[in-house]
Amino acid sequence: MTNITHRLARHAIATPFEALPPVNLDAARLLMLDTLAVAWAGADAPGCQQTHALMADEGGRGDAHAWVFGGRLPAASAAFINSMTAAAIEYDSIGLGVAVHVHVAVLPAALAIAERQQVSGREFLAALVLGCDITHRFAAAAAYPNRGFHYTAAMGGFGAAAACARLLHLNVEQTQHALGLAFLQASGTQQANIQPSLSKRLLSAFAARAGVYAALLAQRGITAPPDVIEGAFGFYALYQPGDAEKLTQDLGRRFDNDQASIKMYPSCGCNHTALDATLQLVRQYDLKPDDVLAIEATITPYIERIVGGDYDPSGDAQVAAQFNLRYSIACALVRRRLGLAEIQPDAARDPLIAAHLGKITCKVDATQSGTRGPVVVRMRTRLHGEISCRVEDVAGSKDNPVPPSAVEDKLKECFSVGVNPLSAVQVARLTARVQDLHQMPDMAQFFSGIL
Repeated sequence: MTNITHRLARHAIATPFEALPPVNLDAARLLMLDTLAVAWAGADAPGCQQTHALMADEGGRGDAHAWVFGGRLPAASAAFINSMTAAAIEYDSIGLGVAVHVHVAVLPAALAIAERQQVSGREFLAALVLGCDITHRFAAAAAYPNRGFHYTAAMGGFGAAAACARLLHLNVEQTQHALGLAFLQASGTQQANIQPSLSKRLLSAFAARAGVYAALLAQRGITAPPDVIEGAFGFYALYQPGDAEKLTQDLGRRFDNDQASIKMYPSCGCNHTALDATLQLVRQYDLKPDDVLAIEATITPYIERIVGGDYDPSGDAQVAAQFNLRYSIACALVRRRLGLAEIQPDAARDPLIAAHLGKITCKVDATQSGTRGPVVVRMRTRLHGEISCRVEDVAGSKDNPVPPSAVEDKLKECFSVGVNPLSAVQVARLTARVQDLHQMPDMAQFFSGIL
């Protein structure tokens, strides 16, 4: 019998483009466009320009574009900085029902290798679907509770390596080694979530770079242990227990790259249900901040773990705002939104928002195991007495889809800001390029005429 790693390697390499359903190809295009957009908006977030300067100073062969900054870098460096900018403002897509950011890990790696190898858009699109499928499967098959590894950093390298291996035309055995080499680089901790720092923005970048290095090393003949998932000291034993049967269920018949939600707030996904509930109450009752006497948010243990701590913007203010439930609720109450302006350092330290933080308490419902919901927000108000709102899951779930117009508005806003804003003409060209990926003969020309 073949082991799990071998089965995943065969899946990544041998699945034909024709086997990929249109819904998965369409999802790949949409989520690619969303990831590019949030990278444009995130490139001027603290830490990104400094990291790009380091990559540029190190130099090397010009394999692939640094998307927002321009110029070309070695594939691993391009994957690293592009992943960082896409993850920086917490606006990238999140897995449905699982705590993983698939596309910021897989897309930067896959696109860097696709440019380097000058593969067709059709080849690239297949690799992207399959790499994202594998990463989401890892997260969905993980046992509960999360032990504290950051899923994107620990699991994203597997999907990135699989996508890169396909683009490098590795065989199954080489791809199995690439997956093993990705595991040897896996890391990442949720400590970066609960103690906000700029390092949080590097977690997906480490995974993207690991995927590139793993595939390139395997191409050069570097080998890895075969049982890196189920072995005595493999991923399941050391990092996070998981269900091997669930990981490989319907492999090649079901593709999970579409199991992601496009974010409507540039904030940790654990905040989104509370934001939705607060904004619904504020708008329904036309609440003014001083109308509200007290707020209680009933949340899941996982939400409390990631964003339930005290709010302290004295250090990295933007990251603190993105990873704090109390800030999210107070911001929604005072500003009636949480967008790009509300995560800037001045907004994160706004005394008008800080004045209402003391009204907010969190109550943990230990019976719930969700990573983003359900959440109940209760308010005691001067004019309306006690009011409440319950939200089961983030927008973008199957029961709560994001309107296409909202996605379009998000993309327009994101591409129009940052260190290198795109014009409406450039955005239209980029959008058309993504939609026509399957017809593109050479991915090295993907940004031609746009940047």
